[in-house]
Amino acid sequence: MKIKDLRALKDDELRAKITDAKKELLELRVKKSTGTLEKPSRINELRKGIARAMTILRERELESEETK
Repeated sequence: MKIKDLRALKDDELRAKITDAKKELLELRVKKSTGTLEKPSRINELRKGIARAMTILRERELESEETK
C-alpha cells in the first residue's frame, strides 16, 4: 500500500491493517518454512508496509503530544 493511501486512513483502520498484515506475514513465514511459498518478495512488501503504517501512527502520536 502506498504511503498516501495509508495517511488517508484513520488510526483504528491503520491498526487493523497492521494486524492483518502481521497475520499474513506469519502465514507466509510458515509457508516459507514448509517450502510452499510461491512469492517470496511478498514477505518484504508486508514488512515494509507494516513499518510504514507504524511510522504514521507514531507521527500522529507525536503530533498530538505537541498540541497538548
